[in-house]
Amino acid sequence: MILRLLYSALWYLAVPLIGLRLAWRARRQPEYLQHVGERFGRYPTSMVGPLIWLHAVSVGETRASAPLVHALLDAHPDCSLLLTHMTPTGRATAAEIFGNLGPRVQSTYLPYDFPWAVARFLHHFRPRIGVLMETELWPNLVEGCRRTGTPLAMVNARLSERSARGYRRAGSLARDAFGHLAAIGAQTEADGRRLTTLGARWLQVTGNIKFDITPPEAMLALGETFRNRIGPRQILLAASTREGEEGPLLEAFAQLCPPEVLLVLVPRHPQRFDEVARLVGRSGLKLQRRSSNEPVMADTRVWLGDSMGEMYAYYAAADTALIGGSWEKLGGQNPIEATAVGCPVVVGPHTFNFKAVCEQAIEAGAALRANNLEDGLKLALEIIHSPARRKAMGEAGRDFARSHRGATTRTLALLAPLLRGAQARKR
Repeated sequence: MILRLLYSALWYLAVPLIGLRLAWRARRQPEYLQHVGERFGRYPTSMVGPLIWLHAVSVGETRASAPLVHALLDAHPDCSLLLTHMTPTGRATAAEIFGNLGPRVQSTYLPYDFPWAVARFLHHFRPRIGVLMETELWPNLVEGCRRTGTPLAMVNARLSERSARGYRRAGSLARDAFGHLAAIGAQTEADGRRLTTLGARWLQVTGNIKFDITPPEAMLALGETFRNRIGPRQILLAASTREGEEGPLLEAFAQLCPPEVLLVLVPRHPQRFDEVARLVGRSGLKLQRRSSNEPVMADTRVWLGDSMGEMYAYYAAADTALIGGSWEKLGGQNPIEATAVGCPVVVGPHTFNFKAVCEQAIEAGAALRANNLEDGLKLALEIIHSPARRKAMGEAGRDFARSHRGATTRTLALLAPLLRGAQARKR
């Protein structure tokens, strides 16, 4: 209790910094200055009928939620679904993925973790249950749900040892929050053990929902379009790269890769597209941008993937992929999309955010690990120049992705008693 009061006091002290942070982020993404009232629990519209609320922080969590969103809507036709986010890109991704579902699915920002803002949010929407995607935990939000009797679950939960150490330093603040969750669906046994040591009680291992995402036919067709646009050259994809990785990558690529290999470079965050284009310009490598919608010229060395929502198409077009976020100490990105379309994967040394899935993909023969970018590029070139190896890794990737499906069904079963209980209380 005392720690949560201190935690809340820190939020009040941070109020001046919140405005500065939003203004700072708005330099790259002006959308950060839109819907500011929602971040403090003020909402201009409400939703009709029983409501399921699902929190997906940003792009990755929002895309991962797609199978669960559709499954919940199918299983509960009387309910609408509210998606909450913390970033404009997460909100835009929800509009892209779920826009065709009409008013039954809406998106808004989750308020900052002030007790009064949380109370406003819960009073305004009155959700039947709340579902947190992955491991986004806010102590005052958990307490607000406890006080209002709103069952709050965490699904697709993953927790690296590094993150677990951070939560352990928070002491009873974290233990109380994890302990008050009504249910937790962990991705792996290791995630479950770490969550249990932090106070989680009602926990099951349900698997990773991302395996249940079916590559859209439109994206596979777009991948074929990309290949036609590029021509006969081999395609090396650098997927979801992060700050600090592109410079060394471009330097190593210029030294190691012949002109017949095209680097398709897709930064993780859209606000960095122009910054990365400038890095390519300084490297001396000829650049074209995907947004130009023009054929890729024979002397172009780097094709910048400055688009959103097309990662499946990039993977489908590529001969092999380097997974971003794993070459600096950033924790890596998820290789599931790549394996699902049969794209061989090379990951770097830093995959602690996706430790289990990366190790499983390597064990299955769908991925390789390198110690640094130079070694990663050499491995990628070996795969590119060996059609038999490329085919074998691609088939292993598809088998790997298929063998891990089913998490959505297990997660739906985990949530079913909470929904039944909430429905009974409303009567």
